Formats: sequence, structure tokens, C-alpha cells
Amino acid sequence: MKASYRLFIGLSLFYAVMAVIYYYVGGEAVGITCISLSSGLAAIVGFYIWFNSKRMGTLPQDNLVAEIADGAGELGFYSPHSWWPLPVALSACAAGLGLLLGWWLTLIAVGALLFSVIGFTLEYEKPAASAH
Repeated sequence: MKASYRLFIGLSLFYAVMAVIYYYVGGEAVGITCISLSSGLAAIVGFYIWFNSKRMGTLPQDNLVAEIADGAGELGFYSPHSWWPLPVALSACAAGLGLLLGWWLTLIAVGALLFSVIGFTLEYEKPAASAH
């Protein structure tokens, strides 16, 4: 992860320098804004990776003498049969179409999107056992 956060922090600095150069060359306001926001986005991703690398310690990809087998193991849990991506996609599509067709559809779709994202996120959460 060391290389990852260094890459994103370096990219953030590069975009910041390019925004200043673009400003002095006579760039338009939209271009300056986009390059500056790209710098901020790269900084956010770099900070996130740096923060998590401090908690996780040295990873196999940061160790110069590591073997490929050192990175083996469980990578996470992936749901084999979840139906929640379907309502998330449909409500996101409806929200996008609502921007074209009418704000009433956007408001309904954003509500459905919030409900479906919460359902997707909490799909495998188990309720606490009640004390009787």
C-alpha cells in the first residue's frame, strides 16, 4: 500500500501544479475547477489508503522479499445470491431519468435508492438477540 498512497499523493500534487500552470497560461474557469477537484479527489484517495495502511501494517506487496503465496488467503465475502443490486440499479436509473422527465420522479427514485442501498448494505447483518 506504500506505493499506492505515494502514487495518489503524487498525482494530487501533480494536478495542483497543473492547475496553477493552467491558470497562469490563461485557462478557463471550468478547466481550473476540474483540475483542482481532480487534485482534491486524488488527495482523498491517497489519504484513505495511507490511513488504512497504518492500521494494517506491512502488506506482502510492500515487502521486497515476499513470495506470491504470502498474499494468498481470504479476500473478503462476496454475496453469491443477492437481489439487492437490481433495485439499486433500477432506482439509480430512475433517478437519472427523473432529471430529464421531471423532478417528481427524481425525488421518488432517490427515496427508493436510499432504501435499496441501505438494504444492500445491511443484507447480512443479524439483529441482536432480544433478552426475554
